[in-house]
Amino acid sequence: MIEEKKVTSEKTVLIGVITQHQNDEQSNEYLDELEFLTLTAGGVAVKRFTQKLEIPNPKTFIGAGKLEEVKQYMEDHNIETAIFDDELSSSQLRNIEKVLDCKVLDRTNLILDIFARRAQTSYARTQVELAQCQYLLPRLTRLWTHLERQKGGIGLRGPGETEIETDRRIIRDKITLLKKKLKIIDKQMAVQRKNRGKMVRVALVGYTNVGKSTLMNVVSKSNVFAENKLFATLDTTVRKVVIKNIPFLLTDTVGFIRKLPTQLVESFKSTLDEVREADLLLHVVDISHPNFEDHIASVNKILDEIKSVNKPTIMVFNKIDAYQHQTIEEDDLVTKKTKEHYTLVEWEKTWMNKLDNNCLFISALNKQNLEAFKIKVFKEVKKIHITRFPYNDFLYEEYE
Repeated sequence: MIEEKKVTSEKTVLIGVITQHQNDEQSNEYLDELEFLTLTAGGVAVKRFTQKLEIPNPKTFIGAGKLEEVKQYMEDHNIETAIFDDELSSSQLRNIEKVLDCKVLDRTNLILDIFARRAQTSYARTQVELAQCQYLLPRLTRLWTHLERQKGGIGLRGPGETEIETDRRIIRDKITLLKKKLKIIDKQMAVQRKNRGKMVRVALVGYTNVGKSTLMNVVSKSNVFAENKLFATLDTTVRKVVIKNIPFLLTDTVGFIRKLPTQLVESFKSTLDEVREADLLLHVVDISHPNFEDHIASVNKILDEIKSVNKPTIMVFNKIDAYQHQTIEEDDLVTKKTKEHYTLVEWEKTWMNKLDNNCLFISALNKQNLEAFKIKVFKEVKKIHITRFPYNDFLYEEYE
């Protein structure tokens, strides 16, 4: 349980349910991620609340008794924001707000808020604005609870409902406008991708905060913004990289996350097109994270959704410096050896067997094993390059 922290950031409580499809350990890991999201958005998690339910309560997400417990704690500790670790329906939001009488956010809303903070270019801001409008539209009624007329009944029809419908129409019109704007930009970006010619395209993909931008900076000698927070990079960055006389384009893309809002997948279509049109994927994984295998599964799920899961892929296990630091501990003859106690050599054997020698272990921050990384990427790019430029024999000497 998280202890109360004396800080100036917005104080929040985190709320999640433990369903039949997950255990306590998974629930804690999900809430750890929600806490990191909260920190990235500028808040601080003061306390967590969890409840075991077969399925979330369709009216209030958690049970009435647990909701009262949350309300009491928030009143006692002067907390005005509650964050739920799942997407809430409009009726759930409305019912929860009536009980808690405070600001209520769900996971999707929180991620959208972070994207809005992180968006730097006009294109990224347009994408985020579209996602926010699509999220807001079905939940618009909760903004008008002060208009008693919307409840209906004798003498209570008319103005309230009209005002809501007007706002819905405004948002629908805005969604249409934003989609048209994105369509124009998408065409421009498609032309840009086409103008890159036959050059091999390599895309960095992976869970958020695994070190993609740091790796991009090291390999391409560029200065892409990198920070130890979620979704540090929203705008797609493309750089030309040359290894042993073979040039290729390296793309840094937005990080994926578990339960990525569908609105963002739709609005970031052009960004994801960079992945769809890539010839080779570098799937970057934070091996120091205790649940990195779940992260791999989450990324593969999204790649499957955008029909890119079967592309040639190199698994790049990053942050080996952090992993080595974590696993330095005294031998314990009593404790049964688990995955958490694997050495890097043992992990390497495991993943090498599964992936037909198509994986690497590096530290982008400390530049460890980067030469092996370049050799592996060179060989994979060469396979694709030689099919497009079969007469450039002088390019195909082995990397030394």
